[in-house]
Amino acid sequence: MGRIFAYLLRFAVILVGFVAAVLAASAFIHLLFLGSAGFLEEDVRPVAGAAMLFSVPFVALFVAYFVFVPSVIAIGVAELLGRRDWLSYALLGAGVGIAFIATASGNVDAGYDLTATPIALGIIGGGMVGGIAYWLTAGRWAGSWRSEPPPRLPTSPEQ
Repeated sequence: MGRIFAYLLRFAVILVGFVAAVLAASAFIHLLFLGSAGFLEEDVRPVAGAAMLFSVPFVALFVAYFVFVPSVIAIGVAELLGRRDWLSYALLGAGVGIAFIATASGNVDAGYDLTATPIALGIIGGGMVGGIAYWLTAGRWAGSWRSEPPPRLPTSPEQ
């Protein structure tokens, strides 16, 4: 029963990590938009707090929908290999961003090009931010479900 509980707990941690990753990627995309639209700090400050409280989770739903399958593959690879360093998750997040560009580039409106350099770099950067957010919440314990508990050593010598 202990192993089943460990698997369920790890799965719950992975889900929490995925939610944190898509929220971080959504917040990063919002910050890029505010910067590229030319808003100054004094223009954004009065309305950004309330708008971001609704907009970041709303856009995170779309991010989660579009990157679910590449993220499952990336998380599975990281779990099976037991990768626990932040750089691996940043690179896997960049790979998820590239996979999104590759799969969605033919399905967008005619006047919108996902392969344009600033847009592609923003998507890849969002994937990297999401990967690091996943590492912070769930990736530091990747592969822990496969390890056996350490053997109990005796505390006193036998007589």
